Order: sequence, then C-alpha cells, then structure tokens
Amino acid sequence: MTTLVHTLGYPRIGAQRELKRAVESYWKGESDAAALEREGARLRHAHWQAQRDAGLDMVTVGDFAFYDQVLNVSTLLGAIPPRFGRVEGEVDFDTSFRMARGRAPSGEPAAACEMTKYFDTNYHYLVPELHAGQTFRLASQRLFDEVAEAQAAGHPVKVALTGPVTWLWLGKAKSEGLDRLSLLDALVATYGEILARLADAGVTWVQLDEPALVQDLPSDWQRAFESAYHALQSAPVKLLVASYFGALGDNLGLALGLPVAGLHIDLARAPGQLPAVLDRLPPDKLLSLGAVDGRNIWRADLRQLATALADAKARLDGRLWVAPSCSLLHVPVDLDNETQLDPELKGWLAFARQKLDEVVTLAHLLDGRETDADRARIDSAAHALKARRESRRIHQAAVRDRLAAIGQADTQRHNVYASRAVAQRERLNLPLFPTTTIGSFPQTQSIRSVRRDFKRGDLTASDYEARMREEIAQVVARQASLGLDVPVHGEAERNDMVEYFGEQLDGFAFTENGWVQSYGSRCVKPPVIFGDVTRPEAMTVRWSEYAQSLTDKPMKGMLTGPVTLLQWSFVRDDQPRATTCRQIALALRDEVADLEQAGIAIIQIDEPALREGLPLRQAEWQTYLDWAVECFQLSAAVVRDETQIHTHMCYAEFNDIIGAIAAMDADVITIETSRSDMELLDAFQDFDYPNEIGPGVYDIHSPNIPDQAWIVDLMVKAAEKLPAERLWVNPDCGLKTRGWAEVEPALANMVDAARVLRRRYA
Repeated sequence: MTTLVHTLGYPRIGAQRELKRAVESYWKGESDAAALEREGARLRHAHWQAQRDAGLDMVTVGDFAFYDQVLNVSTLLGAIPPRFGRVEGEVDFDTSFRMARGRAPSGEPAAACEMTKYFDTNYHYLVPELHAGQTFRLASQRLFDEVAEAQAAGHPVKVALTGPVTWLWLGKAKSEGLDRLSLLDALVATYGEILARLADAGVTWVQLDEPALVQDLPSDWQRAFESAYHALQSAPVKLLVASYFGALGDNLGLALGLPVAGLHIDLARAPGQLPAVLDRLPPDKLLSLGAVDGRNIWRADLRQLATALADAKARLDGRLWVAPSCSLLHVPVDLDNETQLDPELKGWLAFARQKLDEVVTLAHLLDGRETDADRARIDSAAHALKARRESRRIHQAAVRDRLAAIGQADTQRHNVYASRAVAQRERLNLPLFPTTTIGSFPQTQSIRSVRRDFKRGDLTASDYEARMREEIAQVVARQASLGLDVPVHGEAERNDMVEYFGEQLDGFAFTENGWVQSYGSRCVKPPVIFGDVTRPEAMTVRWSEYAQSLTDKPMKGMLTGPVTLLQWSFVRDDQPRATTCRQIALALRDEVADLEQAGIAIIQIDEPALREGLPLRQAEWQTYLDWAVECFQLSAAVVRDETQIHTHMCYAEFNDIIGAIAAMDADVITIETSRSDMELLDAFQDFDYPNEIGPGVYDIHSPNIPDQAWIVDLMVKAAEKLPAERLWVNPDCGLKTRGWAEVEPALANMVDAARVLRRRYA
C-alpha cells in the first residue's frame, strides 16, 4: 500500500512577509479588518495549493494565525483574561490583538499577555492565563470557517490544533493556589465539542499537537494525558497525536497507549527512538514519521532516509505516514526566491516548499514508485551532499588549533564580582537605580532607506558612514536630553542583532528572503552557519568609539552573545553545536578586547537565547549549560576588573537555570519582568543572586506607554526582593520596533521614576 504524506504545519507569513505587512497595516489603521481577512484567505489558499501541488495527500488547516497558534486556541476556547472585558459571543480580531500586544484599533488598552519561547525554539507564543472558576466554551468560528474554505477549494483536510494537555501545560495559573489540572475535565469537554463540530463539517483526521510528551512529565500530568484522551476517544474523528522536538523517552508507553488512531514522532531530533516505537506500536494504530528536519534547512539525504525507514515500511505498510519532523513554521518559505545566494551553498539547502518535495519523494522511494522527478531530486541531493562533505570552504586549521589551546584561565574574570564592583563604581560613578536601555533605538524608515541604498550601491561608503554618524549623534543627544545614565549608540547600522554580526564573520552566509516568524508580525532572517567561524576585523568598535566621543557618560558597547548567535542561526549539522559556539565565542572575545582597548567601559553581551537552548529533558541540561556558560565566559573574561560586563535575557523562565546565570558572572543582567509583574525576580531572590539586575519596567512589545507611577510600583516590588543598590532601571528589550512618539515619553517616565526611587531609597 502507498505511504501517506502530510505536513504538521506550513509557514503562514508568506514568501515576502505579506502577512506581516497586512497585520501591521491593520494595526496602524491604514486598512480595515475586511482587507486583513482577504489577505489571510489568499495566503491560506496559496499554502494549501502548494501542499497539493507538491503531492501531499491532505492539506493542514488550523496552522494559520494572524498572531500565534496558541493564542488561536485560547480564543477558540473562550479563555480570555478578565482585564480584556467580558466577551459573550464571538471573540473578535481586536480582543485577540489586545491580548497579544495590549492594544488594537478598537477596545481599551490593557496589559498584554505574557509571551515566552515555544519549547526550545525561537518562536514566541502567548501564554494562556488560567483563573479559579475558569470556564471554556466554543468562542470562535474561525477554525470552522477555514475548514470550509479548504473544502470549497477541493482539498482533503486534516485539522491541526494544540492538544488539550499541552495547551494547559503551556498555561500559567493566575489565581493563587490554582492547580491547572483542576481545569482539565472542563477543557477536554470543550475539545470534545470542537471535534464534534469538525466531524459535522466532514473532517476525518484531527492532529492534536502534544510536544509536552517529549519533556519530563510529573506523574499527575502523565495521568492527565490518559484521562484527557480516554475522554476524547468517543470523538467522531480520527485523532493523530503529534509529538516533536525530541524523543518520547519514558513517555513512550504512555503515548503508545493513548486510545487514538495515530501517533507522530520526531526522527530528525530523535532517530534512535524508532525501533522501540515499532516494537511496541499497537496493531490498530498508524505511525507518522517526522523524517525530514522541520527546524533546519539542510537538504535531506533521501536514499539514507529511505534505508533507515525500510523496516518501518515493511512492518507497517498501510499504517505508515511520512512528514517533516514538526511544523515548517520554523524554516523559510521557498528556496526558489533566493536569487543571490551562492549556487554551491544553495544546493545544500531546502526550505519549507522544498521539504514538501522531499517528504513526497521519500514516500515514493519507500513505495518503489519513484517518478523521473523523484529520481532527479534524489540524484541532485546525493551530489550536493557529497560536494558539501568535500568542500574546502568549511574547515580552517587555525580555528581548530585556537580552540585546542583554550584553558580554564581564559574563561574566568581576574577577581570576583564584589571586588570588581568596587573598581567599577569608582570608574563609572553611577547613581542609585542607574538608568539605561537594552541597546537599540527606533529603526525609522529613513535609517532603513540609508542601509538599503548602501547595500544596493546607491550610496558610497563615506556617505553611508556620515549618515550613520548623524543618526548616532541624534540618538546620543536624545538620551542626554532624557537624562539616561548609561547611553547606547542606538544601533542604526544594524539590520538585526544576529544578522549584523553574522555578515561580518567568516563561516556565515545570508539569504534574501529566508524570513521566519519569531512572534506576531516580527520576522527574522536567520544566518546560515556553514563553516568554521572567524572574525576578519572589528565589527562594532568604530561606532561605539564615535558615540563615546559625544558624551562624558559611559557609553555601553553592544554585542550579541555566542549562544544567541548560535541559537538564532541555522547551524551546521556536521559537528557538535558546542564546537560551533566556542568558535563564535572566540570571535566575540576579540571584539570585546578591542572595545575595551578603545575606552568603552561597559560592554553588553546579549544572551536572550540561553534559556531557549536548554534541552527539553533535564538529564541533558548540565552538559548544555556547561558549554553554554563557558562560551559566554570565554567571550567576556578577557576584560579588566573595572570594565563592566552586562548581559540581557528576555521572555524566559529563569528558575531552572539560575545557577548557570550566576556562573556566567556578568556584572549586570537585564531581564524582562514587565509582563510578569516582577514574578521572574523570585528566582533571583530565592537563589540570593549576588550581582546587579535590571528588571525591565517598560514592555516594548506593546505600544502602551508606562506611566511613572507604574514604573515606581514595579521597582518597589523589585526592591522588596533584591537590594536597591544592585538594581537598574531599564526597558525589557530593545526599542528598534517602536516609534519615537512612544519611546521618548516612556523613557522620560522611566528616568523620572528612577529619580523618585533615589529619593525614596537614598
């Protein structure tokens, strides 16, 4: 029998980021809801057609979202936090957008929902808020309308939804003492209604995403899976439980025992689990194999995969499906849009559209029904992979030798924080509650135009340099006017905090249209790390040096850390990630040394991805944390005691890694706490964190402007947890996505709040 081909999800942003532009146009009032709906429908139809054109047996419906798929489920369930008002009927666009960003074209502004990383990816989801007495109901027609759209277009439909237990696992209790699992029965009952509605609409298969199954689950959560799916087994649809991002491990028996029609497993992240799954798979259950990597962009070795899956094909035959390992949300849309990429490197890659072709060809190969197009694709992949293995562009002996020479002294500051703090206070002379920002300032259209013209060759290097200096001078002057204690140069020259550095490091390559959704309308273009990493020349020194010349205050130099450069790139898969990270750390170490030599007294090395990189299984944590912390230390420990090292982390839970954060030994860490009402500081308080902290008091992902009293109140809460003399006042992230009309009054309120705090705590 033939092997069925599907995908767990497809990128929704559009090949040219059309969704981003449509959503932001609506937010700005430049278009109406009807126009946004039309663009959403156009993109959905294009993506469904791409799946059918590739030869998939069904299209996936339910993976589309105007902001976030977890938020979609929250609105579908009517799980709307009380501060957004009582919603009796359909949850509308603007309610969901206010949940996501605090403001929408209609409705009163309110504090946005917390946002954090989706498992160990760089995708951010909106955290469901759970309250005592929480009720659920079918509160949105959108999913059912999209099913009808796909059916009207003639497509066979499989619906994809975040599963009930994972949705609850991702949520946060907002009522003291609330056990999230106390809500499970009511939640599952509403899921039952959803499945019944889908069955009435003619849907046969529903994919319930349960990636929580690849994590360490407490026994009560394991029982929750059993309870939930036994309650759903009477649903009049076939259920495919999808696990991904890792191995089922000790949850294997649990997953295989669920009374569902099928199970999906991730063979890209955990190929070793296949034999055990095959041995224990019940005879009435089909198996979906995530054989093609849905999170990286390297071309698949189709013949090797077919060999690895031959036993599964022989044993399962009519019960075998193949797919990418996870939703293709995490990779760019279409490699065919890359017209400037080096041809050899391009031949090594596959984006979402090409991965559809790969899974179809893999199925044909397993079935022994290859077409001419399949054979051409298989031969092309084999040739490209051989060329990649043999390429001289990848390995550099000098990099290998330098890595081998690293010793313990290279990763340790000269003295402990208490001694360094004395030297730094003497040099910097900062007040109590010093104010600063995270680094970037608004990226205006003028700035983007200058960068674009320079990249196109329409602007000379000297003219570009002059324009960037004008922007830096303006930003430094504005900060002086506001009264910020530690200014930054504003990063006008930087397109992205990762891409900017990757463009100046050997071993990195870049795409034109390799956009991936990070959150909401925010898209990033991750670099491709294909070879050994080195720094040919200084990357940031001249900009920081110029900015320092404009002020007597200590100018903060800004770098992206080694772990974040690694995590937010598509990383080579031919050597351990730790090795690649150490190469990046050595390149940054040289930059840190040059900044210090240029007189920069404060250097920030951002590591927002440190927590994101934490393996999903606790048994693997320490190995990762050891090399991740070492890489940060390797980049930072080159400086003298009087040079202050900052780091920044955001949108992550720190409780699990607080010891590792302390081991990084940054003099100051800035974190996001505005959306969590300073809850994140509990981990630092409980640990008795010894160094300085800047808890973010200004939510830069919302257009709302925090007032002085709000900021003072947050910092008073912070001072109840940590000594006032070790607290900084700052936004929770960079300001590049905001406009000056929002930034200046917000920062003015922040500076005024710091003055109030100084008087109160003097």
